[in-house]
Amino acid sequence: MSTASQLTDPVAYHAEGPCWSPQWGGLRWVDMLAGDVLSLGADGSVSREHVGDVAAVVRPRTGGGAVIAVERGFALQEPDGSLRTLPELWAADAGLRMNEGGCDPDGRLYVGCMAYDQAEERGDGRGTVYRLDPDGTVGVAWSGVTISNGLGFSPDGSRAYYVDTPTGRIDVLDYDSAAGLTGRRPFAQVNDDGSSHPDGLVVDSEGYVWVALFGGGGVRRYAPDGTLDGVVEVPGASQVTAVTFGGEDLDQLFITTSRENLPDDAEPVAGSLFTFRPGVRGLPVLPFAG
Repeated sequence: MSTASQLTDPVAYHAEGPCWSPQWGGLRWVDMLAGDVLSLGADGSVSREHVGDVAAVVRPRTGGGAVIAVERGFALQEPDGSLRTLPELWAADAGLRMNEGGCDPDGRLYVGCMAYDQAEERGDGRGTVYRLDPDGTVGVAWSGVTISNGLGFSPDGSRAYYVDTPTGRIDVLDYDSAAGLTGRRPFAQVNDDGSSHPDGLVVDSEGYVWVALFGGGGVRRYAPDGTLDGVVEVPGASQVTAVTFGGEDLDQLFITTSRENLPDDAEPVAGSLFTFRPGVRGLPVLPFAG
């Protein structure tokens, strides 16, 4: 077992969705329930920008700026920083919010929603994974999910990895430009002892899948055949939410953590950003083409 190092103070309540882009000059992630996008400065400082009631996902746009998943839909940030929120995707159910996602090799953004109450034990399947196309149209990729998390693609772009947290596993799907994501099936069982809930994930340049363990205080690496390859401990923070590769050589693993629902005096470092050098490189982030 390896151990990650704390990189920042506990700067977020519920940190999620780290994403490295040279276009931004570094790392961005979200303080999801605060509605803020955080940026890591070269000197280690952290700045934040408020974008709405919820900031769920942030990804670069090919033409500059960013696409952001907000509480009930999407917003487009221009290179000058101005923000345009697109029409809400739903209004009838105020108990739902956007949660996690990522872009496919053709520049389309997938983000899944979930219930605020998490409804984990019920597994009620109220959530939907939406797809935002570059022309601004939105469709349903699949439905019947509970706590939608993670989306990462294999190095050749032919497969994608996805988590619906209450299932306790990582799933794999086939990817084709015309058909999109199809053939969802189990890839690896993660929650094998009832404590380590799979959350956000990233794929490295060797095709191995790294998944955050919410409640498990660490990150696991799975081989392309679904077998467990390694574990990274995140000391002092049990609620590990997401991982990404970054740095100029994409050789650094960035790990976000949460202190949501923790007592004030518990886990003082929860909400901090952690880092680890795994000896393998990641893949460049897939941008949004719109």
